[in-house]
Amino acid sequence: MSEQHAPLPDDFRTWLAERGEDAYALAWVAEGSEPAGWAETEAPRVGETGIARTGADLTRITLQEVTHGQPETLRRWLQMDDGVRHLAIITAEPGGLREHTPGELAAELMHDPATEEARLTDSLAGWFYRRNAAAPQGLERGWITATAAWTCHLRALATYPPPSVLVPSLERAGEHDEATVDLVVRTGLKIADLLDRLERAYRSRAELIEDWHAVESLAADVPALKEMADWLLDQITLRDATAQQLRAVLEPDLTDYLYDRRADRSLLTVTVPTLDAPRAAHLAQARATVRAYTAAVHSGREQEARNLLDAFAIPARALSTSGPAAAWRYHSATAADAVEALAAQRAATTAEDSTDYFADPELLHAATSYLAAREGQLHLIHDAFGRLAFPAPTPRDLPEALAPVAAAQTQRRVIEAFGTLERAAQALKGQIHYQLQQPIPAHRRATTDAERDLLNRALGALEHTAAAAVSFDEEDIRARLREAMARPITPAAAGPATPTGHDEAHAQALAVGPATPGVDR
Repeated sequence: MSEQHAPLPDDFRTWLAERGEDAYALAWVAEGSEPAGWAETEAPRVGETGIARTGADLTRITLQEVTHGQPETLRRWLQMDDGVRHLAIITAEPGGLREHTPGELAAELMHDPATEEARLTDSLAGWFYRRNAAAPQGLERGWITATAAWTCHLRALATYPPPSVLVPSLERAGEHDEATVDLVVRTGLKIADLLDRLERAYRSRAELIEDWHAVESLAADVPALKEMADWLLDQITLRDATAQQLRAVLEPDLTDYLYDRRADRSLLTVTVPTLDAPRAAHLAQARATVRAYTAAVHSGREQEARNLLDAFAIPARALSTSGPAAAWRYHSATAADAVEALAAQRAATTAEDSTDYFADPELLHAATSYLAAREGQLHLIHDAFGRLAFPAPTPRDLPEALAPVAAAQTQRRVIEAFGTLERAAQALKGQIHYQLQQPIPAHRRATTDAERDLLNRALGALEHTAAAAVSFDEEDIRARLREAMARPITPAAAGPATPTGHDEAHAQALAVGPATPGVDR
């Protein structure tokens, strides 16, 4: 029997352990991303959702039911897997959670003398047939998709369906022929070889691109491959200098969050706050945009890739630190940490003992391109915030006509750094929300209050700047455009149009003479 539970308990591991030693949780796991996982080197374990790993976001879980014993758990997984969502099999262990693949359970059951093998293979054959029937059909597409799903989820049992499973599946579909059997076997071996290659330490960009094309063609129909496709795309991106420059412009500053994560790995008493929603959204947008650029480049869509690059200017490396940026870095611990972290990254990247980059020159070139662009982007961000928090007084000898021009530079710098005033406000509000989370990690208790006050000061100035800025009234512009388009066109035979007040004023101005000395009409 299965125990049905809708809400996820607060302490999920303890709650699951209390269900018994043979308790398994079947849970739907929504897609998620690690906030700072651009350079993660470990390939995803295909067939697993990763929800049981340390630090995983358990809010992605929707608990379906709790089963008891391997036979019931595997049977229910094979019945409920729909090929659209991730269905994880989770158990509680003393150190945390553990995720199992259906293949692990099937392999153990096959070696269990108490298992009724015919019943188990029939269940596997039914699932394999349903995955073929549910796949987008076309020339051989259904069996290729079903085999890819088998290799992802049941690889621990067999690389491809054994005859005891494959033959009944093909008979149900009325396609039991040698050609289809050969297709399934070749597909299974090909995908297994692909997954084996992903575990190699060093891969060239050409190999990564080839593997990405292979995985991408199947990921839409096999959700278990989606994370792998994204990981491959990120690995390609890390070796593309232009993509890394685009990343440097788009990703928000997460220095405070990353600093807390590093401290959490060395101090057991540190509790890392959750990354705030605004910057998490900005990071997700940045990652999606950079992935879209990389995918376009390697899919023959050069114009689409060029359009993305043209939409975002790559900042030049700052040769000197401006006064507002220096003031912001002096008062903001996070800004100072960002500069130090960037310098440390550059030192590590160019270190003589950096064997990783020595083995992959493209990775080194892309990393240095990112750091140079990121330095320029951080300068823009710090300069903009410095102008907001520490506005410079109007110079005494500045002509009165230039005072508004000087004041407008703050808004211009903010837009240059963030694109819009709204995104700048979101970034500031996100940082403030992050600083407000409790408990405050011990390593930044002395700076949090000052940091929060500084961020609020900049946010207040930004809101005042946005309120004072001249904004376009879209409805007024539309109304005026409709009015202009509705005016009848004067036929040529009707003679000249009746002069308007504007025409008379323009004629008088021309009669007076040139407004600028030395310029003839």
